[in-house]
Amino acid sequence: MTERTYSVERNTKETQISLSLNLDGSGQADISTPVPFLNHMLDAFARHGLFDLTVNAAGDTEIDDHHTTEDVGIVLGQAIQGALGDKKGIKRYGSAFVPMDETLAQVVIDLSNRPHLEFRAEMPSQKVGSFDTELVHEFFWKLALEARMNLHVIVHYGSNTHHIIEAIFKAFTKALDEATQLDPRVEGVPSTKGAL
Repeated sequence: MTERTYSVERNTKETQISLSLNLDGSGQADISTPVPFLNHMLDAFARHGLFDLTVNAAGDTEIDDHHTTEDVGIVLGQAIQGALGDKKGIKRYGSAFVPMDETLAQVVIDLSNRPHLEFRAEMPSQKVGSFDTELVHEFFWKLALEARMNLHVIVHYGSNTHHIIEAIFKAFTKALDEATQLDPRVEGVPSTKGAL
């Protein structure tokens, strides 16, 4: 089987990012951004989804982490869409529940080519360390747009903001792993339209 890989570069006045993704990897992560909490989440994304991910990013974090976090979401979404190619044989749908201590997060994905984000998660704190927690929504909104996926994020309960965000990322990667799996029973693309 040919590995499904894709590489993206994005260079603006605000950020410079290069990213490579292998959907059929083993969880290898090489992550370098100026946003430590984002590094932690991207490492979890790679390891728990068994995706190989390399990210090298620089950004105007002297202003804040917004542009870097948003643009990494954009580029990761583009890489997911690119690595999926024609989407022939994929399962298309994926869902996962992930507990983390007192928190329970659920993510449901449809690789539908119709981007949408439903984000039902309350963040008790505005920051985790120096990271603005409102950027989690921004990251997943831009990722869903660029990956052209229908993405539902639901946090059923939780009180520790770090746990909530980490559970979201881990549930997302588990759901994405399921949705991107190849199913030998699927002929062509899994759609009555004949296209995704």
